[in-house]
Order: sequence, then structure tokens, then C-alpha cells
Amino acid sequence: MMERRRIVDLWRQGVGAVLVTLVRAEGSSYRRPGARLLIGGSGEYAGTISGGCLEGEVVRKAAWMVRDGAVVETYSTMFDDTAEIPFGLGCGGVVDLLLESMKTAEAEALMVAMEASLAGEMVTVLTWLPRAGRGLARAVLTASTDFAFASDDLSEPELVAARSAVLGRSGAEAMPEGIYVERLVPPQRLFVLGAGDDAKPLVKMAGLLGWSVVVADGRAQLARAERFPEAERVVVGAEELGIEREDAVVLMTHSYEQDRALLARVLPVQPRYLGVLGARHRSSLLVSEAAAMIGLTVEECCARIYAPVGLDLGGDGPEAIALAVISEAQACVQGRLGSSRRLGAEDVARHVKEGGASRYLAVQCGLDGGA
Repeated sequence: MMERRRIVDLWRQGVGAVLVTLVRAEGSSYRRPGARLLIGGSGEYAGTISGGCLEGEVVRKAAWMVRDGAVVETYSTMFDDTAEIPFGLGCGGVVDLLLESMKTAEAEALMVAMEASLAGEMVTVLTWLPRAGRGLARAVLTASTDFAFASDDLSEPELVAARSAVLGRSGAEAMPEGIYVERLVPPQRLFVLGAGDDAKPLVKMAGLLGWSVVVADGRAQLARAERFPEAERVVVGAEELGIEREDAVVLMTHSYEQDRALLARVLPVQPRYLGVLGARHRSSLLVSEAAAMIGLTVEECCARIYAPVGLDLGGDGPEAIALAVISEAQACVQGRLGSSRRLGAEDVARHVKEGGASRYLAVQCGLDGGA
């Protein structure tokens, strides 16, 4: 997502000359379909289409390669000095790169679609790859499946058939019909509820991923934009944030009462990731009391949260904790999370029972210290 932001920024500066898109990868490849490289007229560029082995070659030749229109070039990254496809680099795969001039309506439409996706819109881009007798053509579908753009030489039957074929698809892929399809999703939204110093590295790491970050805290002296330059919004209070199912949320106010109220408010929304900072005893008490407040069972609440928050990566301090949290959140939203340290109902019951006489200590405890 950060790559998309950098490419759009370079395009907005008016220096983009050639856009390169990885449209097919076979075997081992550092980047997958959808990776892009925008090349400026003076050799500056944004984005990558490999681990660094192809960029130099492509940047040098891009303007010459698109002199007669868009082309698809194949590059092998195998160790093979006799291969006709350039050039053996040892990565173990073959990639197809689409190169197109930025001086076309199709390229303009693609960049507008990329910019719209960064603003929160869901956009699908269909690109008819250039072939003998026909150049590149493109169509852009909005979230409502209306055409926001279509090349002049695309017929109505072609557009209708293509729209039917891509409905329900996700990601980026080349279809057998010679159409490259890409679904441009908005940036992942992350709500950081708590604006203490330990929230700073978390917001910074999320910003490096290109996520859209909102920081909220009831303490006006902490919820200041200059403390979180990577955040899109910094809000005093958390009443009208508009958290939705596709969002990620990390609860880290360090105030037991605030955390409990926020947890009770966010749990019914069921965001795709809800992490709660704090020790297991503290989180167990929070879950138990929040469940009673909103009429959910402890089991239902445990299934909706990640507590203690973060993967068990080791280390100490705000930066290490932020890395553990953002790693777990990234794995969760990408559907790649295997195991975690999250609480189960039996953990909550045990901790609540054990903590009955020491609730004050449990409430006051800081970062996770294990079971």
C-alpha cells in the first residue's frame, strides 16, 4: 500500500513517464502480480517490481521500449546463461512486465483509480494486454460495478462479458482471455485508542505499511497531531470514530475504566482485529466486566479479541511491543495468523477467580508479564 502512495505522489508531481506493472509471475518471484514501478523522465522512480535485480535494466530501457505503444516483456530470473529470455539472476522464476506510456487516457484512468482507492474507494481495473493487431485497452469499475472509464475501442459486449467474468474475484491476476484484472482495495484502517508515548512507534510502523491510522484519546494534552505525524487523524475522545468490521483496533489507554468502556463499545462491532494491551489478569477482568455490560458471553468476547496483544517475538520497550502488535495485526488482516497468545474463556475464569482479592493490583499492572 505504501508503494501505491509513493507512485501516486510521483504521478501528482507530473514527472511520471512510463508505468511498469508485474502482470504474471511463474515460479519463485520476489514480487507478485500487482507490483508497480513508475519511472520519471529523468530516471527517478517509485515502487519496485523485483528485489532490485530488474529495476536498473527496466529504468534504462523503458522509454525506448514503449516508443510504439504499450508492451509486455518477459524476464527470467533463472540461473541459465543460454536462455533466450533475459536474464538469469538466480531467483528461480519468470515474470511478465507490462510497460505503458503515461501519456495516454488509459494510464491516466489507472492513476485516478489508484488515487481513489487510497481515498477509501473499492475499484476494479481491467486491462486488455497488448497483442498482435491490438494495443492496450482498459476499463475501470467502481464498487457498484459501474464503468468509471472504458477505452474507446472496447465494445459494449466486451465490457459486459468482462464485468461478468471478474465479479467476485480478488487480488491481481491475468485471465485466460488476455485481460489483467486487479482489485484495488483501500488502505487498512487502524484505530489506536490511546495516545501515550508507547503508541508512537505503533503508529509509525503502521504508517510504513501504508495503513490509514486514526489515534484517539480523551486526554487533549496527548491527542495532538504533532505527536503522531504519520496518522491521518488524531482525535480527542472516541465517541464518533466510525469503527467498522474491516478495521483493526488496538486498545491501549492504560486506564482501566477507559479501556473497559471502549472495549464494551467496540466488541459489538467485531472489527477484524481487536488487540488489548495489558497483562493477562488485567485483560481477563476487562473481558469479564465488559461482557456483563453488553450482554455477551465471555466465550463470545474472547473470540473477538487478541489479548495479550501481539505476537510473542521477545524483546522489551515500546518499539519491540509495537513490532509484536503490528506483526499480529498484519498477519490477522491478511489471513496468515497461525497461533497467538489470545485469551480463552477458561483463562478468564481462572484469572478472575484468582484476582478476586487483588483486583487493584490487576487493574494497575502494566504490560503483559505472562500468565
